[in-house]
Amino acid sequence: MFETMLIHLKALARDNKGATAIEYGMIAALIAAIIIGVITTIGTDLLAKFNTIADGI
Repeated sequence: MFETMLIHLKALARDNKGATAIEYGMIAALIAAIIIGVITTIGTDLLAKFNTIADGI
């Protein structure tokens, strides 16, 4: 029984699927953070332009 458990633990240690999934998740989170930052910056600039136009009217 101990040998069977040891074989399964070794196989689990060699499996890279979990690490790959975590890497893809981190990449997706980084891309989402960048998109949120860009949209926030554009939104702030756009709001300032609309306020300038509104003040001119």
